[in-house]
Amino acid sequence: MSPQFTLSILPEVFAVCRLSPDTPIPAWAAGGFLSLTRTAEELSIVCAQAQVPDSVKSEKGWRCLKVAGPLDLSLMGILAALTAPLAQAQIAIFAISTYDTDYLLVKEKDLEQAVHVLNQAGHSIQPD
Repeated sequence: MSPQFTLSILPEVFAVCRLSPDTPIPAWAAGGFLSLTRTAEELSIVCAQAQVPDSVKSEKGWRCLKVAGPLDLSLMGILAALTAPLAQAQIAIFAISTYDTDYLLVKEKDLEQAVHVLNQAGHSIQPD
């Protein structure tokens, strides 16, 4: 049996942004939920959609589900337990992991269905 988790829905609408790898972290990349990842190929920023300038390459319209934590780093199958039912329902996700927990971003148009699918899989979702 897959592990079951409690998730909450963050209230903001988010954007996933792509900048050049040597770009300094912009001032607009701030706020309550913010994820920055720099690789040799890119600087990825996930932040509140309202903060992202129109000139920035981004995909907007994401909602974020936060797994209640903290989670032990030795736990296995967390993302698999959450993403497998979403994949079966043809719901795309953007996953972010932190030291304490995991976050799943789904397109705003898919949020209601994602909540239903996760509930059907035995997970509980706190209302937004």
